[in-house]
Amino acid sequence: MTRIAIIGGHGKVALLLSQLLAGEGHAVTSFIRNPDHAADVAATGATPSVLDVENAATTDIADALQGHDAVVWSAGAGGGNPERTYAVDRDAAIRSIDAAAQAGVNRYVMVSYFGAGKDNGVPESNSFFAYAEAKAAADEYLRGTGLEWTILGPGTLTDKPGTGLIDVDPSPDGDRDTSRANTAIVAAAVLDLPQTAGRTIEFRDGTLPVSAALGPRA
Repeated sequence: MTRIAIIGGHGKVALLLSQLLAGEGHAVTSFIRNPDHAADVAATGATPSVLDVENAATTDIADALQGHDAVVWSAGAGGGNPERTYAVDRDAAIRSIDAAAQAGVNRYVMVSYFGAGKDNGVPESNSFFAYAEAKAAADEYLRGTGLEWTILGPGTLTDKPGTGLIDVDPSPDGDRDTSRANTAIVAAAVLDLPQTAGRTIEFRDGTLPVSAALGPRA
């Protein structure tokens, strides 16, 4: 049995992921900011744990991650407030990366988005700019660590049913729709695939079974 920590446990992707992982027999600790969300998390089979990562010190996060085998970052400020976006999506994410290293949790999966990076092309006047910059910084920081990291870049998230079928490295000009359920399926899959460490995997809903799509140089 693998012990997996999910940060941002009440998000839609995280709830789907914790249900998948718990169903596979993993022990899942799902970290949430709001204790009122504990029942929703527990219903997935995960163990809810209150941790305000926006305000938690690195040592506090490291203490919470002790004893886990992997961590999945699926938290986000939700947009709207640039200051809080930087505080959560960049600063807290980076602290969680440092905390994972301190706690000896070498496997780290970051849920990012399709097109994330320094050359994201988002103008400063766009309301998405702070999020784009924050995710680019956190992703780049993670790539520079010695952790066994995987960065996931799903396209435009939808609430469509999960098919378990995706296309990896899709054209930036094509359809980017990606169901949250498929995103959770991919996150669960990479945790069981050590060969995906060191990869940034951009994907959308598509035609290949996840296991085939995540093969070498997919």
